[in-house]
Amino acid sequence: MDVLFHNVRELVERAEQEDKLISEIMIEQEILITGRTREEIIQQMDRNLTVMEEAVERGLKGVQSVTGLTGGDAVLLQNYIAQGKSLSGDLLLDAVSKAVATNEVNAAMGTICATPTAGSAGVVPGTLFAVKNKLNPTREQMIRYLFTSGAFGFVVANNASISGAEGGCQAEVGSAAGMAAAAIVEMAGGTPQQCSEAFAITLKNMLGLVCDPVAGLVEVPCVKRNAMGAANSLVAADMALAGVTSRIPCDEVIGAMYRIGQSMSPNLKETARGGLAATPTGKAISKAILENGGLQSIKAIQ
Repeated sequence: MDVLFHNVRELVERAEQEDKLISEIMIEQEILITGRTREEIIQQMDRNLTVMEEAVERGLKGVQSVTGLTGGDAVLLQNYIAQGKSLSGDLLLDAVSKAVATNEVNAAMGTICATPTAGSAGVVPGTLFAVKNKLNPTREQMIRYLFTSGAFGFVVANNASISGAEGGCQAEVGSAAGMAAAAIVEMAGGTPQQCSEAFAITLKNMLGLVCDPVAGLVEVPCVKRNAMGAANSLVAADMALAGVTSRIPCDEVIGAMYRIGQSMSPNLKETARGGLAATPTGKAISKAILENGGLQSIKAIQ
């Protein structure tokens, strides 16, 4: 494939040499790969942004999945923030709530934008619409946020994996969290290298995260993992902006994630045969959903 970059090192070097934002390099890459015009590519990402915004708004109004396993937690978090008692800070919790909102919409069969997957779709928009209230970006800057996320997602997808079935949840929420951290840094005025550091710091702290969906559904623990991914993104972005670096280069962290995924037991890669799915409660929930009619049966065992 004729591309402008294959890995994060090449991405950062090109951005630095040409004195461009990572988001700009990704736009140019899309033009090269797809043959579409710049305007067409921007318009498509603008539509993606609208889908994300609508999903967050819907989730914050309150939704519930058909199974009853998930729903309403985004509302609880917003109510808690409004009380002014949060310990971790309003911005962080706002990102968490909006990440949860997106994934609750996904679990309720609503429309979301996979970033990079449906199961990890909450982290990027959750953090974006939280930092929006602090950084006051333009629409263009919000679109660039998504291109920066996409640049790092492109590298992971082509050098490792973004699939829970192949690499565990580290490949899904871990990648999404790193993508968001890098995008936060660019939006906050950080350098391309700091974007790389933020991604590396984020992902290396999510290495080994298994994919163990209860009853095989993208609900438990997936929704709350997006919440933690969003929190991880913000902390890592702050660390990078403060000048903290990752001792292990970003591309090596991505490589480590891939190798960990390859060595992970199949029971821990989206099969619902291990981890939380294999706990007594996890098994009871699965039985209630698959054999006994779902929602009412789940309530009975809680």
